[in-house]
Amino acid sequence: MGNRYAALAAILVPLARCITPEQMISAPRYSPAIPNPSGEWAFYTSKNYSFEKHEASTTWKLLHLPTGDITDLPWNANISEAVWVGPTNTSVLYINTTNPDTPGGVTLYTLDLADAKAEPNLVASLPAPYAGLKAATTSSGDINFVINCLAYANNGSAYNEKLATKPAHKGMLYDAFPVTYFDSYIPQERYAIFSGVLKKSSNSSGYTFDGTTKNLLRNLNYTVTRPESPQVMSQGDDGDYDLSPDGSLVAFLTLAPERSKGVNTLNYIYLVPHDGSSAPEKLNGPGSKAPVNSRGFTWPPKFSPDGRKIAYSQQDDPDYGWDRFRLYIADVGSKEIHSVAADWDYSVDAYKWAPGGKELYAQVDYYAATRLFPIPVDAPADYKPTNITGDTRLRDFFFLPDGKALVSADAAWASFLLYTVAPNGDTHYYYKSNERDPELVGLGPQDIDSYWYEGTLGDQQQAFMVFPTNFDPKKVYSMAFIVHGGPQSFAGSLWSTRWNFKTWADQGYIVVLPNPTGSTSYGQALIDRIQGEWGGLPYEDLVNAHKYACDNFQYINCSNSIEAGASYGGYMTNWLQGHDLGKQFKALVCHDGITSTYSMWSQDGVDGVINQFNGTLWEQPSRSVYDRWDPLKHASNWSTPMFVIHSEKDYRIPISEGFTVFNVLQYLGVPSRFLKFSDEGHWINHQENSLFWHQEIFNWINYWTGKIDKLDDNAITQ
Repeated sequence: MGNRYAALAAILVPLARCITPEQMISAPRYSPAIPNPSGEWAFYTSKNYSFEKHEASTTWKLLHLPTGDITDLPWNANISEAVWVGPTNTSVLYINTTNPDTPGGVTLYTLDLADAKAEPNLVASLPAPYAGLKAATTSSGDINFVINCLAYANNGSAYNEKLATKPAHKGMLYDAFPVTYFDSYIPQERYAIFSGVLKKSSNSSGYTFDGTTKNLLRNLNYTVTRPESPQVMSQGDDGDYDLSPDGSLVAFLTLAPERSKGVNTLNYIYLVPHDGSSAPEKLNGPGSKAPVNSRGFTWPPKFSPDGRKIAYSQQDDPDYGWDRFRLYIADVGSKEIHSVAADWDYSVDAYKWAPGGKELYAQVDYYAATRLFPIPVDAPADYKPTNITGDTRLRDFFFLPDGKALVSADAAWASFLLYTVAPNGDTHYYYKSNERDPELVGLGPQDIDSYWYEGTLGDQQQAFMVFPTNFDPKKVYSMAFIVHGGPQSFAGSLWSTRWNFKTWADQGYIVVLPNPTGSTSYGQALIDRIQGEWGGLPYEDLVNAHKYACDNFQYINCSNSIEAGASYGGYMTNWLQGHDLGKQFKALVCHDGITSTYSMWSQDGVDGVINQFNGTLWEQPSRSVYDRWDPLKHASNWSTPMFVIHSEKDYRIPISEGFTVFNVLQYLGVPSRFLKFSDEGHWINHQENSLFWHQEIFNWINYWTGKIDKLDDNAITQ
């Protein structure tokens, strides 16, 4: 531990179970656990980082559900994903990201995890970096699989960057927008779903592969936007498509082919035979049997256990990305579609069919937590679902044969909670990281609480508080007032390695996390009210949340506190810097914030900007909305010391926004520092960068709140 990091650790409250940035970043990061068909086993990954070796490692874990025993699988980080499929309940098919025959390619292997003597069997060599594997065993014993990869625009074949012929120049020419997405420039190639078949060998228990994969999007006609699945916002994830249980049919999402991609918040579900024998057929959208009001963005299709129906969710408004998602069920044969619990006031973003096909389990953001709600497939419009999970954030879930769900979740006090939940809500835990992982032992639900304050319009809004280790209500602590991004998001009991509230608290702060106007999980009205009100209602809500905390919690020292925010939270930091609330803090922290609303059309997608500001930048009356909520209009009032972070690959909010706010602060003589990363985008993802990010931010806020005597000398000066 370096001297500077030791200095940070030294200011912490007694180290009974304090969590430092280094501990938090190096602690295991777990993937959701996926059970096998019999519900006896489940596998997941644990990814660790060593600051001593400066390297990451991946361990595959195998959970035996009847006993709770967890063992390590003899796999390494080259195995990127696996699915349970094959002749036995313990058979798997997995991707190895290495290919000795083709640089940049991958290989597929089969293995029976119950056979300790079994060796992996190479069944396919694929000449490109395929991912997103889904597979099903057919009635003949073959394995039908689908997988995705970038594909060439001219012939639809899989794209392999390592084998591609590249021009001598570095130019990229565009005739349509968007040009970027979050941290990448959009290439000429588009994602496509490819299908293949592993034929069961007649003389053995193995499989053969003829080397052929078919691009299932190849025959989908378009007029404006080229078909793409997974969509670019999925970054190659497998969530945009599904394979029927018998392996015969594929359902996938792609953006509306008749609309410009730059302002396209509309997409459709298509159905295509696994063998590609016919062109994809639209399931919803114009010309389909979908309800006439369902014209907006669609969430991914999910086949029922018998393959006869498809569940999906969709918005009504085709031009409003934060409209409510309603749940629908389509009949694969007749294409008839009906809604489920249509009047429920919460967006259904994820869902799975329960065994038997009589219920859907919806994964829904509800009162600052992601919870699980069983919903009958024939639920009427006025049906009110009931939550069966607690106040944590559900990350994913899978059904067991007995009807229980195997849930992977997290909380402000635990990076991984693995448990089963029965339809009546009974739970059985297999893993709690705050009890098993040395870095997190001792954290618990006592570390977080919440309070309700009155919003600007008289509604009740919720704010959360995260406490430092050994919190004593008779003592006084500085406050870290953190505004969430989005703005359509929420703050609550969740684990993050980017903004880990417990790590902030253990620097000696009460972390206060308000959910003002625009926040999700509290019903659609609160979300909708932020349109045209970016610096209005949310700011006044934050004033109320801050005042309530200062008036009601004697252990908070409001005269020695700081504020921080990222993305929209960074915008709000810049906004309150020029307003009265900004003067209440000793220091501010702005990560990837918007400095001027006039520059928001430089973002990677303008559709959200248009509906948030009621129109374009140059037309009235919408231009007055941009002007009204521009933080730079109030720059003459900026005076609070401010730490600014921005990264070169942030194309959601370009780095020029960070340069602008820092240059203004410097010109005005306001104490300020600027931290930039050349290899990061909108988020800080690399562990070494994350540690430096935490060190410098904590150095800044701890100095201005008097916890340390001087700033470090790492900054580049004149």
